[in-house]
Amino acid sequence: MNEPTLRHTGVPYYTQWGSPEWVRHIVEQQGDPCDDPGWQRSGFTEPERYRFWAKRLCGLTCLESALDYWRIEHAPRAALLDEALRRGVYRMRDDGGVDGLIYRPFADWTGEAFGIQVEVLPQAPLEELAARIDGDTLAIVSVSPEIRYPERPNRRQGGHLILLHGRDRGGAWFHNPSGVAPHQADVYLPFATMARFYAGRGMTLTRAAR
Repeated sequence: MNEPTLRHTGVPYYTQWGSPEWVRHIVEQQGDPCDDPGWQRSGFTEPERYRFWAKRLCGLTCLESALDYWRIEHAPRAALLDEALRRGVYRMRDDGGVDGLIYRPFADWTGEAFGIQVEVLPQAPLEELAARIDGDTLAIVSVSPEIRYPERPNRRQGGHLILLHGRDRGGAWFHNPSGVAPHQADVYLPFATMARFYAGRGMTLTRAAR
């Protein structure tokens, strides 16, 4: 990659749970997400619904960071989820699980609701996708949630979404909605490290011309 450094500073970080400092307790010790006093912060009022959905909302959390960075008004995350469900971004399975976040319905919904152009890239090298970040563009990519521990061997690729907000010739900066410190907000990793976790697909988000 021969692109120079481009990094968006000030992109707000959000965790898909209530509070960043509670993520380690939730993901490492299987703690109850509702033990976090901030669990209602994103608009959820029913504990069971929050427990079910919070661990699945990495993509909406990335979107929320982008919307707030660009100062685009939006509903709280729980209401965003309701609209995403209506638009087929998430689909309930007969076994009680969820298929989602589904890229193309997400792209259609995001464009209509917020004026953001989303380009779906179902097969793209990580460096190529990161190179598309510019002054008006961020990226969401599919990685393994194991990227929260980049120093450890991983067992899979994909299954989780992170928000890329910068890149240079050797790597990228990102927010991880399920990350634990020090690999939580404004994380920088080399492409060679990220590639171990990367599923080969993602999306770019470009705000409308001002």
